[in-house]
Amino acid sequence: MTTPDDPGLWFHRAPGPRPPRLRLVCLPHAGGTARLFDGWRHRLPPTVEVLAVRYPGRQERLDEPCVESMTELADRVTAALAAYDDVPLALFGHSMGATVAYEVARRLEAGAGRAPVHVMVSARAAPGYGGRTTLHRAADEVLLAAVRRLGTLGGVDPFAEPELRELLLPVLRSDYRLIETYAPAAEAAPLRAPITAYLGDRDPGCSGDRVRAWEGFTTGDFALRAFSGDHFYLAPREAELTSDIAERLAPAPVATARGTTAT
Repeated sequence: MTTPDDPGLWFHRAPGPRPPRLRLVCLPHAGGTARLFDGWRHRLPPTVEVLAVRYPGRQERLDEPCVESMTELADRVTAALAAYDDVPLALFGHSMGATVAYEVARRLEAGAGRAPVHVMVSARAAPGYGGRTTLHRAADEVLLAAVRRLGTLGGVDPFAEPELRELLLPVLRSDYRLIETYAPAAEAAPLRAPITAYLGDRDPGCSGDRVRAWEGFTTGDFALRAFSGDHFYLAPREAELTSDIAERLAPAPVATARGTTAT
């Protein structure tokens, strides 16, 4: 029997070496699911385990209410990660997931768990640089028009089918409420972990300058990498993106025993 905060509910795990050398925790976008990262385990080295986050309110967790507070979501993901602290971890978040990854990293570095060796943010302006919107309060067609403007995954519009639209729209609206009501902590200390920021060069949702602003959120190394594509560049550019991620994670510490690492 599982409970809402059972770690097994929070993460989709694929079969692989146990323990891995490193875990990559992947957080999807608003309205997104862990399936966004299904192909990554075939592209990343076998020693890197992908932990794809399952947000409440969708797919396997459809019977749970969506989380509408960034504080609550980051707290619960951080708590669930305690079950996987036997090896180093890195974080990758796309769009809304990038902000969640940052907030989880803040908590981990503050002592709530093993600090991440790398934080990767995708298609998201740095906190405080994205401007304020209230689409979660807008009419359905206004919200959907804004989402469609960003692009689609694989050229498929899931909201075109009435049955899927009825199922997915409340989740999308809830996620927009979460991200649009998020307020970054005042005078938060920068992360110690290096940050790599990714974006599509034709993303209408965030400019390169706003993504580059992540540089001010770390005392470690920073890199910015642009790929050809829109907000959802990571689907058609999956091979290139995961190759870049693998290279950046290659120098990360290797697990030797619980609580210790070697390089």
